[in-house]
Amino acid sequence: MQLANAAFSATSRAPTSCSALPRSSAPLRHAVLPHQNLVAETGRLQPKHRSLKPEATKTPYPPPSRVIQTDAPTDVEYDAVIVGGGMGGLATAAQLVAKGAKVVVLEKYLLPGGSAAHFKRAGFTFDVGSSMMFGMGQEGTTNLITKCLQAVGRQLPTVPDPTQVVYHLPKSERFPQGLHVSVWRRYEAFLTELGERFPHERAGIRAFYDECWKVFNSLNVLELKSLEEPRYLLGQFAVQPLACLTLASMVAANTGEVARRHIKDPELLRFIDIECFIWSTVSADLTPMINSGMVFCDRHFGGINYPVGGVGRIGEELAEGIIEHGGHVAYKAHVKEILLAEEAAGGGEQRQQRAVGVRLADGRVFRGKTVISNATRWDTFEGLIGEDKLPTSEKLFRQRYKKSPSFFSLHMGVRAEVLRGLSDCHHILLEDWGKMEDARGVVFLSLPSLLDPSLAPPGYHVVHAFTPDWIDNWQDLSPSEYEAAKEAVSDQLCERLEAVLPGLREGIVFREAGTPRTHRRYLSRVDGSYGPIPSRRPLGMLSMPLNTTDIRGLYCVGDSTFPGQGVNAVVFSGFGCAHRVLCDLGREPTWPLLDQAYGRLLAAVRNAS
Repeated sequence: MQLANAAFSATSRAPTSCSALPRSSAPLRHAVLPHQNLVAETGRLQPKHRSLKPEATKTPYPPPSRVIQTDAPTDVEYDAVIVGGGMGGLATAAQLVAKGAKVVVLEKYLLPGGSAAHFKRAGFTFDVGSSMMFGMGQEGTTNLITKCLQAVGRQLPTVPDPTQVVYHLPKSERFPQGLHVSVWRRYEAFLTELGERFPHERAGIRAFYDECWKVFNSLNVLELKSLEEPRYLLGQFAVQPLACLTLASMVAANTGEVARRHIKDPELLRFIDIECFIWSTVSADLTPMINSGMVFCDRHFGGINYPVGGVGRIGEELAEGIIEHGGHVAYKAHVKEILLAEEAAGGGEQRQQRAVGVRLADGRVFRGKTVISNATRWDTFEGLIGEDKLPTSEKLFRQRYKKSPSFFSLHMGVRAEVLRGLSDCHHILLEDWGKMEDARGVVFLSLPSLLDPSLAPPGYHVVHAFTPDWIDNWQDLSPSEYEAAKEAVSDQLCERLEAVLPGLREGIVFREAGTPRTHRRYLSRVDGSYGPIPSRRPLGMLSMPLNTTDIRGLYCVGDSTFPGQGVNAVVFSGFGCAHRVLCDLGREPTWPLLDQAYGRLLAAVRNAS
């Protein structure tokens, strides 16, 4: 799941109605960083009573020395015009340019990566979203971020994380101090620890997670491309029939139903729920088993690996590689409209719409044989095309799925002694099982400078806490009410975090908050949402749309398509999208008649679900 704060850059101007880069702070005795460069950057080291104010400590990022490319040719027809430079859009572009396609990526902001970017404050480097990176291993086929970078001649050094996450879960009669579980990189070590917490369920625990391995091992021997392309699928079946049959048996299954086949203990089933929730934002009953198999096993196979320099380095390296391979990446390129033209449908008198390009807010027009939207489906269809042109399939999608919550995010710089003795980067805090799916119920905590000390000045660490939240909680507030609400929620969050980080509040030297309104503004996502979540129990992965749409030439990529939220997940979506587009452009072999029939079958099953 891609969890994010969008308070990016010192060069951005805050709106007059509210502070998008908020002046949140924590009470402390000395708001001073003994970091010599800070004086030169900001001209001052205090105020006395609140934390360092953003306007006094913003580290320009991108730095003034970096040229921000805002132009790209408009007098050519591109093979693909990509709306949005998030990880889904960049992954698609990387795969396309590697095959020689003419591509332009149009990014509204100043940086690539979307919610997987980073920003700098007061000598600290903060990841916009999650620091928990899957897909950066070196073996198998599911290490998609590694493969995506390699496609454009790039690589990044990483630091292995000894755990995926440490859970701090509610107290109960059985666990009077709370249920604490570490998900170790070593699979057997994790099973041993979880089995010690639930000794009567040892066999069920192994049986359930071994089911996940069946899914993962099947995926991990296949070349991952478009699930909408039958020639590719039949080719994979010919080479790996058992793997394909295993996956086919799971496509309609959800994680909760598989877990209950093996596990009976209600508290352990709640643990499986939160194992799903931390990346899907829904319970196990609403999480496809295919997705769980990939996540629950890649953390042990490839492991969680942190990119040196911050998560934002992934998007930056991809963007540079795309340009080196002849593509274009234009920033401050605000797409306002996807352009449609009528064409004959099937050679008869019936007419159909086709995407032929985009128009920017400044009037520029980019034309393409295909248009690929990395925006949410709501932003794509209602925002860039028009609700009056909404295809029937999209209306049905909106019955099956709703917008996921956004997040309240808190980025902090703390004195090193706050993290003394800790070695685990990622933690999950929940005090009440009944509030798991509530706004501000689960707290996600990342401490990436434990893995990469270069993210913080000497003697300090980075702390990033975030919790699901709805934009409705932040609407209709005056500027002063908005700031006060941010302060109150920030203080509450810090108080809760003391359970994991004793002495946190006394050790804070910098604190900055972002709300769902921040996410909406900087990431251009409706309501600050992070993609769709099911409104009802899905038919496994079959309910989720893939990359094609009912408008010819228009494709979607990112967390509004299978497999959903998460950096490696949207990169997977990009691999599939690029392959489908290359087939439709005639750059990859395909069987047109079978293609059409298979596409209609997929659409019928999805719409019926």
